Amino acid sequence: MVVFAYAGQGSQYVSMGTDIYEAFPEYKKVLDKFDDYENIKELMKSGPEEMLTETENTQPAFALFAAGVTEVLRANGINPDGALGLSLGEYGALYAAGVFSVDDYVNTVAYRGKVMQEAAKGLNCAMSAILGLDAGAVKKTVDECAVILDKTGGYVTVANYNCSGQYVICGDEEAVSYTEEKLKEAGAKRCLRLKVSGPFHTKFMQPAADKLKKRLDEININEAKIPVALNATGDFLNKDDDLRALLEKQIRSSVYFEDDVKKFLDKGADVFIEIGPGKVITGFINKIAKACGKEVKVYTIDKADDLKAVIEELS
Repeated sequence: MVVFAYAGQGSQYVSMGTDIYEAFPEYKKVLDKFDDYENIKELMKSGPEEMLTETENTQPAFALFAAGVTEVLRANGINPDGALGLSLGEYGALYAAGVFSVDDYVNTVAYRGKVMQEAAKGLNCAMSAILGLDAGAVKKTVDECAVILDKTGGYVTVANYNCSGQYVICGDEEAVSYTEEKLKEAGAKRCLRLKVSGPFHTKFMQPAADKLKKRLDEININEAKIPVALNATGDFLNKDDDLRALLEKQIRSSVYFEDDVKKFLDKGADVFIEIGPGKVITGFINKIAKACGKEVKVYTIDKADDLKAVIEELS
C-alpha cells in the first residue's frame, strides 16, 4: 500500500523545486498556471529567504510544490492508495485524494496562510519541541501546567503529536518556559525552541479559523477517492464527516500526525512517499513505524534526483 505523505511548513528554502521545474514538464505546468500569483514562483526560485518564510508566502509555495510533484508522479503511473499530511500538508493529501481542484487547493492554502499570519501579529508566543517523553507523559504534564497557568491568564497546549518521543507545545512565552521546566522534571531529554512565525494549532488561531471557514464554504469539496487521515481527529475521513468543520478545527487544535501514520500502518501501508520540500516527516514516519514494530520503505522527494529515483523504482 502506497501512501503519499505531504510535508508541513518549516522546511522551505530558496530554490525549492527549481531543479524539478527544469526537469519535469508536469511540474512546470502547475507552477506556470499560477505564474502571476503574488510572485510565489519567483520567491521559490530566488527568494529572498525572509519573504519566503513568511506564512502567507510559505503556504502557497508548499502547495505549488506538492501539486506539481503529485502531477509528475501521476503522469508516471504512480498513484497513492492513501494520503496524509502534517498540518498544511493535509491539504496536499486532500488534493491527492481528489477532494480539491488544483485551483481551489492553491488558492485556499494561500488564503489560509494569509489569515494565519494576520492572527499571529503582535502575539508573544513560543513553540517548543519536547524530546524524549512519550505522548501520555507530555499531555499529562502540559494539562497540569495549563490548569495552573490559567489562573494567571497563561496558556499552553500540545500543538503537535509528531512521532514517538517528539511532541510540540505552544502558548504564550512565559507559559511555555514554565512548562518546559516541568517537562524536564518529568523526564524530557530536551526542549528545543522552534523558529516559527505564529502560535499555530492553538486557540490563538481562532480568528484565522473563522475566516477560513467562510472561505471553505465558497469552494467545491468532492468525495475523497482514497483514504485520507486527518490531523484534527487522528483518524480517517469518513463520508459523514463535515470536512469544512474539521479543516476549520485543524487550524486551531492539536495535530495528531502520529495517530494518522499508525492508522495507515494498521491498514497495511508499507510504502510512504514524502512530498516535501525537506525530509522532516520521513524521520517521523520511520520513528513511528519502528515504535510499532513495522517495516516500511519511505521515499523522500525534495530534489529532481529524488523524483527520478522514485519513478525509476516504482513506475
